[in-house]
Amino acid sequence: MRNKAGAAVVLDAATGNLLASYHPDAAARRVALPGSTIKPFTLVALLETGKVNAKTTIMCKRQLHVAGHQLNCTHPDASQPIDPVTAIAYSCNVWFTTMAARLTSAQLRNSFVRDGFGSRTDLAADEASGTVALAQTTEELQLQAIGEGYIHVTPLQLLRAYQKLAQMQPKHDAKLDPVFAGLEASVSYGMGREAQPNAPLTVAGKTGTSRVEEGSWRHGWFAGYAPAARPEIVVVVFLEKGNGPGDAAGVARQIFASYSASRRQGIAN
Repeated sequence: MRNKAGAAVVLDAATGNLLASYHPDAAARRVALPGSTIKPFTLVALLETGKVNAKTTIMCKRQLHVAGHQLNCTHPDASQPIDPVTAIAYSCNVWFTTMAARLTSAQLRNSFVRDGFGSRTDLAADEASGTVALAQTTEELQLQAIGEGYIHVTPLQLLRAYQKLAQMQPKHDAKLDPVFAGLEASVSYGMGREAQPNAPLTVAGKTGTSRVEEGSWRHGWFAGYAPAARPEIVVVVFLEKGNGPGDAAGVARQIFASYSASRRQGIAN
């Protein structure tokens, strides 16, 4: 995090104890739009309400304009229809805004609240709680579903939410398979691949960039956990005015690499 503004936090997936942090005050009190790091939780809402399943596909048209915001997809061209796993891996705005319109505002908001958004985490004193609005229009709901409006989080809130996913991973309901497969695919070949260290540690996670209401720049995010199959740590990196999601993922990669090295040393000892 040298010469970078923002925060980075590492959590023990099982106990919920903070293992390491950079700028913990910012992690606890900085409130921002989460960008695409919210998409796994949107997919949870869609799967649990039966609005989509593992085989729900659409072709990505790439161009997207919602409520005055240009949100074109930046992932590689896809010649085949995009399914939920690929939608997470490629962070497809078209897939998520199209599918989110199948939800009611209450369904999406209530699902986010159950995931812990809008509540304090108890990981720090005097922390902010963030907000989850009830969308009033379809376009507001679509922006909320991709983390571009109507939901604000702290890095600690995102950390706690991803801990919940990490704890669900070994024994989750089969209908949620696309969420976990998508998070692994994101790092193995998708938009989050910069987070994978050159180490025997498989990472699962999601990148994000989010607009800033007070300016034209964007923030960079990465949230994820490792090992992917049986998570031990959860990591969130938030970069103020980040140079895109790869920047945050690159910081996360160094954290995962360090953890992998210490893990191997512990096993050797």
